[in-house]
Amino acid sequence: MSPLATMNQPILIFLCLCISQLSLPCSSQATDATKIWQEFIGLVERGEFTADRIRPHFESIRQSNFDFIKEMEKEVPREELEMPPEIIRFKDQINYLIPLTFDSSTATYCLSFIEENETWYLRHIEAIFIRLDKITVLPTSDFPDLSDTQKAWAREEIEGTRQVEWFNFLAKEKGRDFAFNWFKDGVGYYLAAQTWVPFVEPRKAFILYLCWEQAKLRGNEVILEKLDDQDAVAQIGPQFIKLYMQTSHLKQQISFEDYVQLFTTIWQDRAAKAGWNLEIIGGGWPITFHFKADSTILNK
Repeated sequence: MSPLATMNQPILIFLCLCISQLSLPCSSQATDATKIWQEFIGLVERGEFTADRIRPHFESIRQSNFDFIKEMEKEVPREELEMPPEIIRFKDQINYLIPLTFDSSTATYCLSFIEENETWYLRHIEAIFIRLDKITVLPTSDFPDLSDTQKAWAREEIEGTRQVEWFNFLAKEKGRDFAFNWFKDGVGYYLAAQTWVPFVEPRKAFILYLCWEQAKLRGNEVILEKLDDQDAVAQIGPQFIKLYMQTSHLKQQISFEDYVQLFTTIWQDRAAKAGWNLEIIGGGWPITFHFKADSTILNK
């Protein structure tokens, strides 16, 4: 046997051992991931899951994740919790995709876990996730999409969160009145209505633009019930309000009263700049906008 062959033999044995060891974790990891999920669901079903089993991206969202688990305990049917989830593992993070039902509405959620020192922890819970991991060939201009409803919610959550952050900063630096007034954009909103809908009387254009903008740009439910020279009535289901009801991080940053006042300040200013007096009816979701023409303001 040549010296080269003698040298290659232990190398081949070593490579075979490495390959065999690499194949083991796949099965082992899958088993471990299933075991982690079963342990987690067991804690949830028994009401024994505690906040110290959460390792959030930021400490400020620990409570929102824990609140979600408490809602799971109360609302999600047991047969859903016991369904096997889709498991996607990346390094020390394990993602579980599973449909869950809250208030008769079912959506697929991604529950992410991490492992630290052979102990698992909940990382994050999210109803919006993008399967960009399925991109396998580059270059590409085709990216996985979300539903229109999910994209509308994402836009609203991004903007709503930013507004609350700005409000808190301005209130601290300049005072609450300054903070509320900073969000008034009625002049620009009314200008958009007049220039984008130049085919009708400006005051009516404002109402029509409002309904279109809320329905088509914001993805809100809108019903225009009445529109004439003196009165207009629109029923709107603003995701801005639902956002506060269904997310926990905003509740930690701003009171519901200030959040609603921010909403009403914006819309009262918009209505006033367009020559309407606005009454907002209803304190939840949906709400009714009742406009009455302000005879003291002349349309331009």
